[in-house]
Amino acid sequence: MARRSSLSIRIVEGKNLPAKDITGSSDPYCIVKVDNEPIIRTATVWKTLCPFWGEEYQVHLPPTFHAVAFYVMDEDALSRDDVIGKVCLTRDMLASHPKGFSGWTHLMEVDRNEEVQGEIHLRLEVVPGTHASRLRCSVLEGRDLAPKDRNGASDPFVRVHYNGRTQETSVVVNVQRLCSARQEEGWFRLQPDQSKSRRGEGNLGSLQLEVRLRDETVLPSICYQPLVQLLCQEVKLGTQGPGQLIPIIEETTSAECRQEVATTLLKLFLGQGLAKDFLDLLFQLELGRTSEANTLFRSNSLASKSMECFLKVAGMRYLHGILGPIIDRVFEEKKYVELDPSKVEVKDVGCSGLHRPQTEAEVLQQSAQTLRTHLVALLSALCRSVRACPAMVRATFRQLFRRVRERFPSAQHQNVPFIAVTSFLCLRFFSPAIMSPKLFHLRERHADARTSRTLLLLAKVVQNVGNLDTPVSRAKEAWMEPLQPTVRQGVAQLKDFITKLVDIEEKEELDLQRALNSQAPPVKEGPLFIHRTKGKGPLASSSFKKLYFSLTTETLSFAKTSSSKKSAFIKLASIRAAEKVEEKSFGSSHVMQVIYADDVGRAQTVYLQCKCVNELNQWLSALRKVSVNNTGLLGSYHPGIFRGDKWSCCHQKDRTDQGCDRTHSRVTLQEWNDPLDLDLEAQLVYKHLLGVEAALREKQRLLSGETETSSPTDRGGAPKDPLAQLLCVLQDLREAHSSSLAGASPREPHHLLELQT
Repeated sequence: MARRSSLSIRIVEGKNLPAKDITGSSDPYCIVKVDNEPIIRTATVWKTLCPFWGEEYQVHLPPTFHAVAFYVMDEDALSRDDVIGKVCLTRDMLASHPKGFSGWTHLMEVDRNEEVQGEIHLRLEVVPGTHASRLRCSVLEGRDLAPKDRNGASDPFVRVHYNGRTQETSVVVNVQRLCSARQEEGWFRLQPDQSKSRRGEGNLGSLQLEVRLRDETVLPSICYQPLVQLLCQEVKLGTQGPGQLIPIIEETTSAECRQEVATTLLKLFLGQGLAKDFLDLLFQLELGRTSEANTLFRSNSLASKSMECFLKVAGMRYLHGILGPIIDRVFEEKKYVELDPSKVEVKDVGCSGLHRPQTEAEVLQQSAQTLRTHLVALLSALCRSVRACPAMVRATFRQLFRRVRERFPSAQHQNVPFIAVTSFLCLRFFSPAIMSPKLFHLRERHADARTSRTLLLLAKVVQNVGNLDTPVSRAKEAWMEPLQPTVRQGVAQLKDFITKLVDIEEKEELDLQRALNSQAPPVKEGPLFIHRTKGKGPLASSSFKKLYFSLTTETLSFAKTSSSKKSAFIKLASIRAAEKVEEKSFGSSHVMQVIYADDVGRAQTVYLQCKCVNELNQWLSALRKVSVNNTGLLGSYHPGIFRGDKWSCCHQKDRTDQGCDRTHSRVTLQEWNDPLDLDLEAQLVYKHLLGVEAALREKQRLLSGETETSSPTDRGGAPKDPLAQLLCVLQDLREAHSSSLAGASPREPHHLLELQT
């Protein structure tokens, strides 16, 4: 049994922020911290007091975390970034909102003296005396303390007062309980001083957030086998199955949670090697209830949501290969592009020659040419990519194409199978990625207003090509007419591409999949700066060397460039920890350390510098996830470096000292290429089904023709009806959870120590 906690975070937008620049505006971004540990940085939205981010994250973290805080910052190129304000959501607050916290909340002023974190190790004793007892307090050590100095460190001390005035720190103790127990020892969590008056909200603006805490108790794999086997059997039988559990699950799933259920089911079947069969079943179900070809896959059905998730999980690397160079070019050129005459602003584009500004006609002509260039480049890359497309994606599109052609076989519907494929490939995958490249990890930052307009227009053109240039799509925006010749040519290219894409037989699919499985695909790759500590001299940032790193499920390797031959560097099984390095060590807050065992078992450390906090957290997440099952993982580490004859963090002189801070191996960001956690996915399926159990029982009653709800095992023996079997499985899992909770060890007592500053 294991407890898993995760946060679903959506940072939507801010409004009415204060101006921090002399221009009367700000350049806001958000930093998200879990227990004061920065894990997320949004993109900066330039020159606005009402920024829109729309960024979504999934964070896995230990169940013992206390709070998540959102800091709204103002980026400043010439000095340290200003703090505008923050929103803090405690774990208890999030737990009180089972469906998630959602809405606007006022930003609070940030008081550096109240930015408290960490724990202190105390031993408290009541020592009997001849005339009176004495209270003895032993202050042993601290950990995870907040950096209070500009160099990223602190100079901590503790001042203890009893029955008197408290100044900087105080030990809050239940003296009566201590007298009866005589001694108490443990780690006490530091808290802000609640006795001081809190500052008001002021005029710092507001932040719109959507945050959901999910706590799951995951049972051993064997407990979920009956549920997984039952669902897999239904998928293998397809529409010929007697119970058709999948359509019943779809019927009882509300629109509100359809995306979540689709993602969970897709990952579950992906782990069982049945993703293609699951999607094929959903295709058939939707085709069976669709009478008009022009409405096919246009709704947010379970089939549409599952296919969207499938393309992100299985096709994201493919998408990056196609769109990456085009998106980069759009960002680099920063051209003014506009096709709508009512929106053309000649003043924005400068002069066409030395003396006169461009005319509206010249702007429209140049804009059309720019979009043609981008579209031609995209379609050319797409047409060359048939072999690069993952075999599983090609096979799934093949099934979709065939099913639609069987459902609409007439000549008047000859384009419908092509439109079915493009409705997912172009309209739900490529176009959203073009409009929001940061959300698809194509760029680190959001586009500015000019680039955003170019991307939007390019996405519209791609949609027109994906719709096969139907009259309906042409009629929406007549000003797109200058691009019609290129769109028509693109339609022919796209249909030719799809014909080749779906022309994959079972043997070729298996061969391609076998070749893919024989390789260790990169989990994370990119340029980093490396430094290995040698000798006793001071470490400087200039000693970092840029190399190209690649992390697979086997090794962390490096090369001079991305195309150079890679050298094996660290075997994955030897990694003991991946942690951040405190800022004062190298003068940078974007350095991580990988602690590993060398060939003779000695602990070694390599220091790697990233370009930003997001890249740092992505690498840390990737390293922690691929090494999560390693033996010998460390429970503590040194956030500093060994300089001279001592550690910079705790001043310990023993280089082999175990560490002065706890590791954070369970704090990770969810990515599209994460290893599948099949037990967790099965638990999420069970939890959803438990929530709709009443509807399932009502469905069972209607299907069986009984007038009263009865137990699925009333007839004796194992039920043959799949829905009745499902209800039995849910009952067994409910009992297994009850047994696990009954046998769980009690939680440790919750100690609190208030830090008064």
